[in-house]
Amino acid sequence: MNTPVYILGGYQTDFAKAWARNGQDISDMTREGTLGTLQAAGVDAAEIESIHVGNAFGEMQRQQAHLGAMVAQVVPELWGVPAMRHEGACASSSLGVLSAMAEIEAGRYGCALVLGVEEFKNLSGNEASVNQNAAAWQGHEGFDCTFMWPAVFGRVAMEYESRYGLDRQYLNRIAEINYGNARRNPLAQTRTWTFQPEDFTDDDVANPVIEPGTRRRDCGQITDGACGLVLASAEFAQAHARRTGRRLEDIPRISGWGHRNAGLRLQDKFDRSQGQTYVFPHLRQALEDAWKRAGVPGVDAMDGIETHDCFTTTEYAAIDHLGLTPPGQSWQAVEDGTIAPGGRCPVNMSGGLIGCGHPVGATGARMVLDAARQVTGQAGDCQIEGAKRLQTLNIGGSCATVVSFVVERG
Repeated sequence: MNTPVYILGGYQTDFAKAWARNGQDISDMTREGTLGTLQAAGVDAAEIESIHVGNAFGEMQRQQAHLGAMVAQVVPELWGVPAMRHEGACASSSLGVLSAMAEIEAGRYGCALVLGVEEFKNLSGNEASVNQNAAAWQGHEGFDCTFMWPAVFGRVAMEYESRYGLDRQYLNRIAEINYGNARRNPLAQTRTWTFQPEDFTDDDVANPVIEPGTRRRDCGQITDGACGLVLASAEFAQAHARRTGRRLEDIPRISGWGHRNAGLRLQDKFDRSQGQTYVFPHLRQALEDAWKRAGVPGVDAMDGIETHDCFTTTEYAAIDHLGLTPPGQSWQAVEDGTIAPGGRCPVNMSGGLIGCGHPVGATGARMVLDAARQVTGQAGDCQIEGAKRLQTLNIGGSCATVVSFVVERG
């Protein structure tokens, strides 16, 4: 069993906001994210003993590094608190959560702030796209393309097609579900977007091919944003509960975690998994590690999932690796409604990266926050009725960095 770490509260900025258009930048996101998180958790700045910032592309997008120290710069009440920055592509703030947990479990600190933050809208979409290529193995992926990540995850679709067969109607349906979920999320980037039925088909005009294997609606939505969490030890959480009139059992906790890595290059992953049960065995291992540490048998113990859907193919792969279907049969969970609202195991009630938005460095923390809101009945119109336990799955690059958390209450 894993030593639980408690989530005292968290805060997410509006993922529809383009900060540069308001004369603001990543420092303003950091300030709002930090102050909002402290307020939501009911914790004073003086109680924060450690700070972990997740960010992937600050140097490229804003020529701004050293973001651990940015927190104290814009929130002077945190001056002097030890801080560090974590980079693991799209899993950056999940690494921040892991590091904060390790400090708490080791007894170094009782209360830590984790903040994920990313700015993209200050540059053109094409410039931001090129910057994101840094999460691949530059010059070594072995294929030509205009847009790296649509090409990479198009190749994941092709790999599934080659191994098991793949009907694109199920990828289109995943996109439709996630955009639909986002309409109920007041912080989602796409909550006001409108679509026509043909947008979720293989219509070359309404849903054009971006790279082989990937169409427009398959793509997650890069955006600006910050998301923070206050994590605490059982001792700190118990004292906090007494002070705020809560019960410890009502505070969400991270009961299990898994973290695995593979190499950067996509084709190497495909080559190494030939003849194996799963396309990404290390992804499955991360999920199994999280279940083992949480003391649960598997995905059947979950009331819902917040998973990485930088593309519909990423979610399609997550479905069978989670065990919602046999390997290669992810279509079944789409067809029978398992992953839809009201289904056996709803996936991405937040809207996911496709609907809610994907400020890369903030996504892992956002998943944990949405899981915590679900298990405490605070997810509003996105709520899964009676949810007590959720799992997150956050990946960086072409499944090179994989992190999963089990979040529960009671």
